[in-house]
Amino acid sequence: MTEFYSRIERFGSLDSTQRIVREWLEAGVPEVAIAVAEEQTAGRGRVDRSWHAPRGAGLLLSIGFRPTNLAARHGWRLAAIVSLAMIDAAEAAGGLADGSLRLKWPNDIVAAPPLGELLKVAGVLGESATSGDRIGWSAVGIGVNVDWAKTDFPADLASSMTSLREMAGRPVDGDQLLDEFVARLEPRYEALREGLFDAAGWSGRQVTTGHDVEVDVGAGVVSGSATGVDPDTGALLVEGHAPIDSGQVVRCRLVTPTLG
Repeated sequence: MTEFYSRIERFGSLDSTQRIVREWLEAGVPEVAIAVAEEQTAGRGRVDRSWHAPRGAGLLLSIGFRPTNLAARHGWRLAAIVSLAMIDAAEAAGGLADGSLRLKWPNDIVAAPPLGELLKVAGVLGESATSGDRIGWSAVGIGVNVDWAKTDFPADLASSMTSLREMAGRPVDGDQLLDEFVARLEPRYEALREGLFDAAGWSGRQVTTGHDVEVDVGAGVVSGSATGVDPDTGALLVEGHAPIDSGQVVRCRLVTPTLG
């Protein structure tokens, strides 16, 4: 049986796993290539926001793909399957109930408590190069708050974030999470290579659906009731508005974040 990944390398302190994987792909390294870091000194999120976790407190990695037959318009699905695989892995590694983690469009994994604000657990960032109307290569980075104690959360983020450790009420092993993730990513990626995408799973995990949202699209703010997501384009659907492409978005927030 062929190994799922062609290369996996662990680093101590690193500026960015995304940079490493991007350079590998540009140099011709075959898929699937994975770089993991104990600490990132220049991790970035959407719209160039900085992202940093204490050494050993998070699972920080990037995955490089070379899909042979993925349409450029479906390139977003690579980040989607990474997110879904990580949700399944995190719930398993943390001993959490199914549905404890949800997707907050366009790129966050959040805890979904019965009441109260959504708390961010992980963020995902993808970039790709196209070849005609196909994806040539894609690098998807993900940072997960794993064994991070609440007492160590940054003061300015403590009210909007959490970790698997806090959700589980016990330490969570980052190496176990990595193993669980890779095991769950493989079938999702193999399915995608065959033209199959878990649209129902991706749509069903979206926490925005059924809630009022405000979406900053740079040129203005779109407000309304989120009715779902488009499984073909990945766009957010808001009642009374044209579909919102994730590339337009500066910020998306739930106006009524209370769940239940």
